Amino acid sequence: MSDVVMDEADSLEALSGILERLTENPYDISLHAEHIRIARATNLDDQVESALEMMTVFWAAGESVWLPLIERRTSTGDLESPEDLQAILDLYARAEQDYLSIPLLQKHLEFLVERYEHIAESESRPEGLGELFSPDWMHETLAKVADQGIGHLTKSHLLWDIRRDWEFELLQNSSGENRERLASLVEAMLLERLQQPHSNYEETFQAYSSFTTNHKPHDQYELLLVQATKLRSRSVKGFQLRERLEASLEQASFSLEGYAYYLGVERRRKTPDIFVVKPLYERAIAEADKRRLNGEPGAEDALRSFWTGYVDFLRTQDVDDEQLLLTFRRGMRSVPASGELLARYMRFLERALDSEEAAVQIGAVYEKAQSVAPLLSDVEQLVAAVLARAGFEKRSIEAGSSGEDYESLLQILMDGISKVRKASKTGDPRLRLEKYLSAVCLDVDDLHANAVVLWEDTAKHYKTSYLAWTSYTDVLIKEHMYDDVRKVFRDVSAKHLDWPEAIWDAWVSFEQLHGTVEELENALAHIERAQTQVNARRAKEAEKAQLAAAQLIAETQASALPIAQAPVLVKAESVPETIAMDVDPSAASGSHSKRKAEDEGAAEDSKKPRMEEQPVKLKRDRENSTVFVGDLPAGVEDEELRALFKDCGVVREVKITQLPNSLVATVEFLERDSVPAALTKDKKRVRGQEIAVHLAWRSTLYITNFPEDADDTFIRTLFGKYGEIFDVRWPSKKFKSTRRFCYVQYTSPTSAENALELNGTDIEEGRRLSVYISNPERRKERTDSDANEREIYIAGLSKLATKEDLETLFKIYGTVKDVRMILDDKGKSKGFAFIEFASEAEARAALAANNHELKKRRMAVTLADSRVKPKTKAPGYREEVRNRSVRVKNLPPGTQEGLLQQALEKHAKIKRVEVFADINEAELELESPAEAGKLLLRQDPIEFNGNTLQIVAENTTGPPTSRPIAPPSGTSGFFVPRNAVSRPRAGLGSKQRGFATGQTGGSRPGAPAAGGSGTSANSGGGGGAKGQDDFRKMLLGGK
Repeated sequence: MSDVVMDEADSLEALSGILERLTENPYDISLHAEHIRIARATNLDDQVESALEMMTVFWAAGESVWLPLIERRTSTGDLESPEDLQAILDLYARAEQDYLSIPLLQKHLEFLVERYEHIAESESRPEGLGELFSPDWMHETLAKVADQGIGHLTKSHLLWDIRRDWEFELLQNSSGENRERLASLVEAMLLERLQQPHSNYEETFQAYSSFTTNHKPHDQYELLLVQATKLRSRSVKGFQLRERLEASLEQASFSLEGYAYYLGVERRRKTPDIFVVKPLYERAIAEADKRRLNGEPGAEDALRSFWTGYVDFLRTQDVDDEQLLLTFRRGMRSVPASGELLARYMRFLERALDSEEAAVQIGAVYEKAQSVAPLLSDVEQLVAAVLARAGFEKRSIEAGSSGEDYESLLQILMDGISKVRKASKTGDPRLRLEKYLSAVCLDVDDLHANAVVLWEDTAKHYKTSYLAWTSYTDVLIKEHMYDDVRKVFRDVSAKHLDWPEAIWDAWVSFEQLHGTVEELENALAHIERAQTQVNARRAKEAEKAQLAAAQLIAETQASALPIAQAPVLVKAESVPETIAMDVDPSAASGSHSKRKAEDEGAAEDSKKPRMEEQPVKLKRDRENSTVFVGDLPAGVEDEELRALFKDCGVVREVKITQLPNSLVATVEFLERDSVPAALTKDKKRVRGQEIAVHLAWRSTLYITNFPEDADDTFIRTLFGKYGEIFDVRWPSKKFKSTRRFCYVQYTSPTSAENALELNGTDIEEGRRLSVYISNPERRKERTDSDANEREIYIAGLSKLATKEDLETLFKIYGTVKDVRMILDDKGKSKGFAFIEFASEAEARAALAANNHELKKRRMAVTLADSRVKPKTKAPGYREEVRNRSVRVKNLPPGTQEGLLQQALEKHAKIKRVEVFADINEAELELESPAEAGKLLLRQDPIEFNGNTLQIVAENTTGPPTSRPIAPPSGTSGFFVPRNAVSRPRAGLGSKQRGFATGQTGGSRPGAPAAGGSGTSANSGGGGGAKGQDDFRKMLLGGK
């Protein structure tokens, strides 16, 4: 919150105005922030204190509010008075219940130590203090305050060190039996700290070593340190496991996206560590509150998400009810407008308290929520709260604790429906409260008529909602009011509804079940006329959409840049790293050679008439035929999106994804021509909520030239501060092991535009990050496919030759992009290297260095075309490759090869990774058998995206596995299924290799035997139970 500058008259007038607005709406946090700014502008300390205090009454407050308030109370209070001291301590306790704040806790500890020392140095202890600031009280209080931040991995030492120093000083000045007692307390404190993950664990260990030297027998020193080393090993490992996450979070300026990603990683672990996760939620919540107070968009939603995630986590960890109750109360002070959290709170009270006390508490909590204006204006949050309150009331009635009177339940639901319709013009498109109330009425004999009245009123209110009208007709049908049903269908069939087809289908189904032939045909005639009207209206709308789409295409083609000032990748030479190739794992591995053959064939065929040259079709047309849909309402379903886009073209696939702070989807069409019409759906409403539609690539960045050790966490935290990230895609390294680029897709184009400021940023010395909008129309189809022609192979090098020697020698031929020198265990050259140039012409020019003398050795220089493979392998080659290969099982669906390689490279040196998506397995080729053994002998499990990986040895003696480790000749270095290499051949040894009749040694696990039908063994033979084929015959009338 930045202060404003006003003259005295203006500030006092503004202060009066803001106080009047706060009286009307005390739960508007932006008004409190404005109140504090205006109060500071008056330069009146009393007004500032009043503004700060007022905010703490209605809202949980952060350190920016509490620290100035505490400082003022400390400076104006009488610290010699026990009453004033207690008031300040109570203020600290109130402040620490709101949010985790290391500066606040640090200030509290310093105040305690300073007051203790002052009282200890006084000639006499002030009367009325009682136990306050006695040594025992200080032991307990310092521990309690420091423990509130003890789980903060990087800053907890700021608190614990204050406590440690006070304890050490007290021990140093003690004697006799008291000294032994204090030594025992300090030892327990140190041993407990050694078992807690924290950043300065080495300093803690040194403190324990010093303590042991000074306060333990000398002959026990080594034994105690060995025990302490074993004791701390797990905590050290725990911190090191998260050290990179902490560094990345700091580099991302502690963005909310960074916290959400960090929490996601911790929650996906097989056994989440509550010591780490609990304070991590506290940190995320405190950061979100700080950003909310500063008016950052999306901070409120993130804060609500963190709180609901926090209480859900604590519930799954079986924490005691007292701690969970305190957390709920804190959460409701922080986000009083969160209906989701309120619903969880009421369910907790119902579960934790007896029925009578729960009724009182839930009634009070719900009643207080009715005064929170932001809650009453948010349909989603309001519906969640009303359903939770009604659920408790209904269960109480059914249990007999509230009698048999449904009046209170009906009143709760009707009041909720009224508030929802008042909160928004569109109300609740899903009609959740109406459905709940209708179900209650239909369950009670005396209330059936109420259900009819309810849906009649609902249909009149939601005039264009097919759901309201079909629900109305459904309840009429249940009540056997068939004439009324027909009247409703006739009246509404031609109206402008959001889904008229649903009404028509319902009408036809009704007449087929309950009508005569004449009534059915009459309904069909009405529907035909209604279809004509609706189709005419849609034709006009489609014509408008086509005009808008044509205009959009014209503007896009006329513009040199699709987004203002956005650097779009045009040439390979414009960036220091190779432009991205298509990372679709389903891409055919042999496309490069096949295209070349087709080109040659086209040149030789002179009989075919020459056609007008067409633009090259992009290989990944998915990028051009997909739109991204954001700002979706909670609970939206696949069918709703298909219905929204069905008039734009044929929808191939809809994928809905729940992100930490939003619900988004991708909609892929069969034809890219459908996309312009789909873009006109931007700003349309789904379930009453305005959605955003844009081309997927407009919110996608192509990023390259980052540090070699950068991983997914590094990228997410670096780019997460610009907006919510939908996905990060990493390339496979089949083409080239040194490939270093990725794609980051945001949920909005604005975030991608903002992140472009990182383009050209110095990430490390001599390396500048490259960030571009990933326009698929303006990049090469496979820019890594010519990497072979741009790379040379050098043999015969001296062991004294260095990477710098090669760079100096070959830079005269062109731009050297990469030098890969193969080194031995001692870091010396093995005698060969690879050099990549920026272009093929430069690589060919470098062939002139063949036979050049370097370090008294003549070297051989050739093009490093990896596609040129010898027809035969050296004896034992495949066996050698299999000996240094392992198989990884239990992969999560959709595993990216690049991400898997990143995860496993932390444990061993990986040479090649291939994922088999159909069986969720992968094969790894490692640098050596020793590296393979390192993985196989590893005792600690490896977690990857929530799954525990199973690592097993490759079969080295039996028949070949489903897919080979060693790349067969003629495949350009790609992995291909072993069964696809050649057909079975008769001859010596063929039987042993699994080619005999009936064997399936080369098939993948779970696949049917060759030539088999793939059906279950139980399907054959007679006498069995009827199966699916019999059921199909019955449906088809025996045909």
